[in-house]
Amino acid sequence: MKSNKQKINNENNKGKNKSIKKVIIILLWIIIAFFALLKINDFIILDKNKKINLVINNKNVTSNLKYNILIENNEPYLSKQDLKNFFDKYIYEDDNYNKIITTYDTKVAAISLDEKEMKVNGSSKKMSLSIIKKDNTIYIPLEELKDIYGIEFDYIEKTKVLVIDSITREQKKAIVSNTTSVKSSTKFISKTIDRIKKGDYIIVISENKGYTKIRTKNGKIGYIKSKKVANIVTVRENIEEEKQIEGKVNLAWDYYSIYASAPDRSDESMEGVNVVSPAFFYLNDDGILKENIGNDGINYINWAHDNGYKVWPMVQNSEAKDINVTSGIMNDYKKREKLIEDIVNYCIKYKLDGINMDFENMKQEDKDMYSRFIIELVPRLKEIGMVVSVDVTAPDGSETWSLCFDRTVLGDVADYIVFMAYDEYGNSSNKAGTTAGYDWVELGLNKFLGQENVDSDKIILAIPLYTRIWVEDGNGKVISKNAVSIKNLSIPDNVQKNWDDKLKQYYVEYKDGSYTKKIWVEDEKSLEEKISLITKNKLAGVASWEIGMEKDGFWEFLNNKLNNQ
Repeated sequence: MKSNKQKINNENNKGKNKSIKKVIIILLWIIIAFFALLKINDFIILDKNKKINLVINNKNVTSNLKYNILIENNEPYLSKQDLKNFFDKYIYEDDNYNKIITTYDTKVAAISLDEKEMKVNGSSKKMSLSIIKKDNTIYIPLEELKDIYGIEFDYIEKTKVLVIDSITREQKKAIVSNTTSVKSSTKFISKTIDRIKKGDYIIVISENKGYTKIRTKNGKIGYIKSKKVANIVTVRENIEEEKQIEGKVNLAWDYYSIYASAPDRSDESMEGVNVVSPAFFYLNDDGILKENIGNDGINYINWAHDNGYKVWPMVQNSEAKDINVTSGIMNDYKKREKLIEDIVNYCIKYKLDGINMDFENMKQEDKDMYSRFIIELVPRLKEIGMVVSVDVTAPDGSETWSLCFDRTVLGDVADYIVFMAYDEYGNSSNKAGTTAGYDWVELGLNKFLGQENVDSDKIILAIPLYTRIWVEDGNGKVISKNAVSIKNLSIPDNVQKNWDDKLKQYYVEYKDGSYTKKIWVEDEKSLEEKISLITKNKLAGVASWEIGMEKDGFWEFLNNKLNNQ
């Protein structure tokens, strides 16, 4: 019995040993297969490009292409739609002049669709390559756009990659210290997208946790171990735009008619003000930009600069009484170009610091074309260091005073958008009311920030240094509505002022003979409430209409409230 048991045990042990051997063999094969897979994966490039890839500033954006990239005689062309997507969202086809108009940073280019010519910032230029029309799509050669968009590019035929880099962005290069594979990710197992050799130059994109994200000379973007990257050098620094005004803008308009000369303010100073906007320029009835500067204006500019004020003169269309005058300019590229050229020349001639565009009373159907004008104006002035601010009214008003502005585009393109937060009840009103109630100002401002999608740090809130005295007859009909500066406003001593917490201002009503006078008072208390919206919403600053209407000590008051709330 004992020998039989021993025999059975021996047979069981043999079976176990065989099973163990099988498991070991299987594990060995798995390990061999695993390392073989790693080896194969390390050497085989798995993501061959089937179509031309587009890499912009070290990001593969091929999936966002609207149309395939066109290559003609080894020159890359991008469709108008893709240029809109990646470079100029306001690129424009002008059917009247058969041109593509594109803007970027400090450049405006009008490119002919028929001939090898273009105009860049007012100067004509011959093109070596022409626009191609194919399958109802317009393709523009990158070679002709590189100076406009500030780019350099390289088409790598071998890997079907078009690489585009902005020359204003930082770029780092390095040398590879060992031959290695470039991986699609930092995961333990990931596909190889390229191979680089010892001594190859690479573009360094970022570094993180022992891995460096790179771009190879083949235009491939992937990861290698950081220990294999040597001699990282910054070959190009970021070029960042400097703001002309540090801190809050404190602008004061200085209005005078075209029949008057610039005021003599040589003995005046305004604490905290850093921008003055005199009435230097206007469109006449013929649509010609006229100046009202002369020697007095030159003295005014010198006074402003001596006191540390930037000079952003108004450019107004109010003297062109016919609404069609402005409309005609906005809808004609050549006329827009002429007006822009005149503005640029005046800015250079008088050594200005910027302009304040004050076009009002325009057709609602010209909304996009006014935006177009500002789109084409801003790069020209940016090229010479000028600031562009654009005055707009409150949203949701009349067709010619409110609905004629696309605040979203203007706020995107211009340096500043000035919300003229007054005349809630103005000259055109047949009903007595406040000039600028707090609730109305806040509602309008919230629309700028919300539905109009304007960045808060681009909005300048304009406040009124005046109010109106409304006079009603015995039937409650408004018979006059005289604007009065806060400096000259006089209220009889026996009249009680009542605070309206919704409007955040005092209201006054009293009899004057058979008439009733109504005043919604603008004073330091009501203005302080409106100024608080600047801090509350982190706005760019304040603008005051206008110099000469203020009480003594107002500029000190405004400066304190603007900066110390």
